Amino acid sequence: MADTQSVAETFLASLKSSPFVMVGLTDTHDHSEPLTAQIDEDQPNSLFFFVGKDNRAAGGGDAMAQFVSKGHDVFACLHGVIDQDNDSAQIDKLWNNHVESWFPGGRADPNLTLLRFDIDSAEIWESDVSLSGRVKMLFGGKIHGSESGTHEVVGSLA
Repeated sequence: MADTQSVAETFLASLKSSPFVMVGLTDTHDHSEPLTAQIDEDQPNSLFFFVGKDNRAAGGGDAMAQFVSKGHDVFACLHGVIDQDNDSAQIDKLWNNHVESWFPGGRADPNLTLLRFDIDSAEIWESDVSLSGRVKMLFGGKIHGSESGTHEVVGSLA
């Protein structure tokens, strides 16, 4: 079994490389939607999202987020709570050109809100199929759990 901290670090590195997650509130019937996660190194157990005030997650609440890395070798399901965090210092810290392209009024755009997703648990899978597992895949053999990678339930990403 892999070291839990190592798996969490691998997840965070993958998320930084491709910061797109599917986010949805669990107490609604609304579908999850893709959002771009902003990462604050000082708050590793929180993800931030710049959204419009009319976004389906803007009201906050219990939420789930799903992540798949670019190479499809890291998968994560995150559970936590979304709240608005419109602290101007936090907005300034996370603001970038990509965010600005979505908000023509810049940081003062009247439709802008910053959501903070506080993660209380995460389930992370690393798909690192062993050499023997890859050979079995080529010839239709059964891959055993020890050949398929790691899976960890993580209470904290820090």
